[in-house]
Amino acid sequence: MGATWSVQDAKNKFSAVVEAARRDGPQTVTKRGAPAVVVVAAEEFERLRKSQPQVRPSFVEQLLAIPKGPPIKRMKVKMRDIEW
Repeated sequence: MGATWSVQDAKNKFSAVVEAARRDGPQTVTKRGAPAVVVVAAEEFERLRKSQPQVRPSFVEQLLAIPKGPPIKRMKVKMRDIEW
């Protein structure tokens, strides 16, 4: 993987970050010392995007996939009285 840049450095040297991503591979940008984003070349992004299947289940398929369990037993509780 390529270099690591702070947000401030990446902002000040954005052209250098882009060129490094194209030349050396993904560039990590950190915020407060923790990885925040990765800058990748467009070709690499397209390769990664195409390698991921884009098949998403429909809403109905998702509902039907919910695990079925035993029926829920309801507790018998006495409703409290309220005054109007």
